[in-house]
Amino acid sequence: MTARATVSDSVDELQRALADDAGFESWYRRTLPRVYSYLVSRGGGDVALAEELTQQTFIAAIDQRSRYDGRSDTITWLCGIARHKLADHFRAIERDERRQMRMEVRQIEFSQGPRADLGPEDRTMIAEILRSLPASQRAVLVFVALDDLPVAEAARLLGKSRGATESLLFRAREAFRRAYVAESPDD
Repeated sequence: MTARATVSDSVDELQRALADDAGFESWYRRTLPRVYSYLVSRGGGDVALAEELTQQTFIAAIDQRSRYDGRSDTITWLCGIARHKLADHFRAIERDERRQMRMEVRQIEFSQGPRADLGPEDRTMIAEILRSLPASQRAVLVFVALDDLPVAEAARLLGKSRGATESLLFRAREAFRRAYVAESPDD
């Protein structure tokens, strides 16, 4: 199978999925769990946020279906849309926080830590700490630390310069580290 056939097959799959109710339902049921999982994990475990952004993602996908070129799997394409919806969400929160003068400036370093061997209590604590951070800090940590995006890409998503994003990332890591150390049980 050639790359051209694969691209054509991917586009055809999406077109078939959107052609009738049964095709859409099948495609939606297959792709929904991955998109939702992506958003709930990047949204600090906030189920309501993940549900809302998942809905927005699928609406945007349907509206933008003519832009889908088939170079990636539809789930990858949907997660890209979801990432933009998450970035929009974080930007909106940041604007609100700035407007209300509630943004706190925290200075700590995000210590690297093994993610694979964390227990449920650790994961819950990390999600709570992420939720406690200002939206812009939360966003930069999600994009750079969890999604492994380059700082330049995170800057683009956040609508900031690379330098401002690097500074924000430093503050976010430091804020996260301090909160994590404060919340960690003494061994």
